[in-house]
Amino acid sequence: MNEILLIDKPDRMSSFAVVAKVRRVLSEQAGYVEIKGKDGVVRQKRKKIKVGHTGTLDPFATGLLILLIGRGTKRANDFLKLDKEYTATIKLGEVSTTGDPEGEITEQVVSEIPNMEAVEKCVERFVGENLQKVPAFSAVKINGQRAYKLAREGKNVEMPVRKVMIYEIEILRYEWPELEIRCKVSSGTYIRALGEDIGSELRTGGYLTKLRRTQVGKYRVEEAEKLSEFGKIGVVEGDNV
Repeated sequence: MNEILLIDKPDRMSSFAVVAKVRRVLSEQAGYVEIKGKDGVVRQKRKKIKVGHTGTLDPFATGLLILLIGRGTKRANDFLKLDKEYTATIKLGEVSTTGDPEGEITEQVVSEIPNMEAVEKCVERFVGENLQKVPAFSAVKINGQRAYKLAREGKNVEMPVRKVMIYEIEILRYEWPELEIRCKVSSGTYIRALGEDIGSELRTGGYLTKLRRTQVGKYRVEEAEKLSEFGKIGVVEGDNV
């Protein structure tokens, strides 16, 4: 088995929970094998199917999640460095401790509401190579521990700064206090951090209320199946990245 499964992840569900559901369904479809125990008794055991993801999405986010099945799990590294495309909604005038709706929200004092021209100029400044600080609430390991675990424990940790490339940012809608954008970025770019940086640059503060991944490499979310329709899931066999 060497398959790629394209899933449109729903919100309020972790990527690991999606993987677990896909694994369970595929194992049920694969049936049982007979195994003889040390006591000589033959028992039926459900077949185990390997399933892995190629990059997680935050629980509040939706969109394209590429899963690898069976021997395909060995190809995970082929997907990790692929460029990605997202749509995101930024709530200006407020900040979140996590950069998304999961955190503690604080209203900001805004002396002047930015007009469209100011927003356009701000967004343009982020196109190109950027130095981006990895969010404290992320899966990056700090001294062997996940950063989000340390953050939840209230520990102050110096997060690494990375070079990322933002190829495009398009303003889809701006109606204060919401700014909706589409962006194409390099692997490793945190859209939560981009939303916060845009809010900071506008001197309004900001955090993401919605995030949707629409593309990874050549794969688009339109090709993916809803998790609720997993039984009819689209499978791309033997495809090349």
